[in-house]
Amino acid sequence: MSEASPTRAVVLELKDEQRAMHEGYVFLDEKCLLLAGEILRELVHYGELDSALLAAHVAAIAALQAAVARHGLDELQIYPPLDQAPSTLERVARSIMGVRLLDARWRPAEKSPPRPVAPSPEAEMCRRAFVALVAAAAELAAVSGNLERLSFEYRRSVRRARALQDVLLPELDQSVYRIETRLEELEQEDAISMRHRA
Repeated sequence: MSEASPTRAVVLELKDEQRAMHEGYVFLDEKCLLLAGEILRELVHYGELDSALLAAHVAAIAALQAAVARHGLDELQIYPPLDQAPSTLERVARSIMGVRLLDARWRPAEKSPPRPVAPSPEAEMCRRAFVALVAAAAELAAVSGNLERLSFEYRRSVRRARALQDVLLPELDQSVYRIETRLEELEQEDAISMRHRA
């Protein structure tokens, strides 16, 4: 920039570039604020889901202990699984400032499982507790991925905004100042030479 020939056209171009960079900086600054707000909302949601997962984990362990106490480990291992048909993971995509976010919900298969040889309320409770655990884990995993993507984009936007504010805009300001100063010097030299000629 500083090597450009000192003309008014160059100064005007640099000032246009300055305005565009400043607008870019303002946009990135606002983007960082929006991303930070979304990160906070996702963190609150993450905390709620983490608590739900912990509660589901505790319930699943208690149900497993009761089922093992009733049936024994060998008999419980041959207890029919919940679904013979595939389960589904419903994903809903959304976006904020170009960052793709997902909300996920795990749905067990609708098909009824085969009837066990020795059914018991403990084994059924264990089955339901682990279904709830998987469902809670799926939702938490989606929010965790959202936080990773939001955090990455936030850090990248902050780096870009700082580069504009701390490096590019000051360099551009200096270039404009140097060229304007050089133009003033040239105008003074021209005025002095005009006086000497007259």
